[in-house]
Formats: sequence, C-alpha cells, structure tokens
Amino acid sequence: MYAVLVAVFQNGFGLALALLLERDTRFNRFFRAVFFLPVLISALAVGYIFRALLAQDGALNSVLSSLAGHHVDTPWLGSTTWTLVVVTLIHGWKWMGLAMLIYLAGLKSMPGDVLEAARIDGAGWWHTFWSVRFPLLAPAVTFNVTTALIGSMNTFDIVQATTGGGPGSETEVFNIYMFRIFGQGLYAQASAMSLVLFLIVVVLAVPVIVGLRRRENNQ
Repeated sequence: MYAVLVAVFQNGFGLALALLLERDTRFNRFFRAVFFLPVLISALAVGYIFRALLAQDGALNSVLSSLAGHHVDTPWLGSTTWTLVVVTLIHGWKWMGLAMLIYLAGLKSMPGDVLEAARIDGAGWWHTFWSVRFPLLAPAVTFNVTTALIGSMNTFDIVQATTGGGPGSETEVFNIYMFRIFGQGLYAQASAMSLVLFLIVVVLAVPVIVGLRRRENNQ
C-alpha cells in the first residue's frame, strides 16, 4: 500500500509540475529549481520538519485554527485512518522534483512535427496530451514508476522520522520492522526479513518493468 501510494503521488505531482513548468521562461526555471530542492534535502530532515509541522500543536493546526475561528488539534500523524496517506504524501513531495525533471526531459524530446500534425488535425490540448504526448512519455513513465516503487519499498528515513512506524503499526514498513526486531536482539529474524524484502522487491519490480517496457514497444 505504501509503495503504490508513493508511486501514484510522486508521479502525479511530478507530471503535473512538468506540464505546468514546461515553457522555458525565467519564472518557470526558478520554480523548477524550487520544486527540485526537496530532492537535495536529507530524507531524515524532511521527516523531522513535517513531524513538527503536523504535530497536534504544530504550525498546520495553528493555521487551521486561525482560519476556522476555533481550536483545531487534528492528529495528522496519530490516526489509523489517514496517517499512512499523509506519510506517503510527504514521501511523494520529497521526490516529486526528480520525477518532474524526467518528465520535462521527455516532453522536451518529443518531435515537433508530430505535435504540429495533431494541432493541424484540430486536436485540443487534452486530446493531444492523452493521445499523442502521454504515449510518447512511456520511457519516462517506466523509469519514474519503477524507481518510485523500488525506492518506497526500501524506505526507512521518512517513516522513522515522522511516525516511527506508528500509530500502532499503521506505517510499519519492512525496514522499520527489521530495525525494531534487530534492536531486540533478533538478528537471525532481521536478516531473514531483509532477504524476504529483497525477494518481494524483485517479484514486484520485474513484472512492472516488463509490463511498462512492453507498453513502450506498443506505442
């Protein structure tokens, strides 16, 4: 669940930013750098920043209290209902700049005559994107989806800094679980779990890569 949500958010944010900032203007170049900045920040630092912002007495609830006119103390990182989604949003935000750059490279490398032909045929922006541009982005989609899935399956820093695997075990991903049982002295079990994680990543990643590569060849 964590890996799938991260892949959706990271690629959704990245593709949206690439489309918004596609034109090569000074304004767009500035905001490309701004949105890429989280990629360069330590994942632990990102986790601790959001932990402070999303605490019950943190900045987000303070802003919401001011806007609502009454005290808001929503436990953003303490709910079994939405905490997993919140942490995956943080992870997606952290890496969306990298996805944005890959999609921008794909958009910039598209042949102009194909797009011009679509415009001459009367295709609107949405039809051109969905029928022409998005299929041509297949290699970028393959790279971004694969790296997002593999990276999120191996995540540790952001989850450890924000929730530590809680509340309960709602966000206890594999590496958090291995870290916990290793700290309890169960070294053999932790080593076995690392092998299990490797096998799971391989079993999930190979079909995804093969399917996406086949989609590229069919475009």
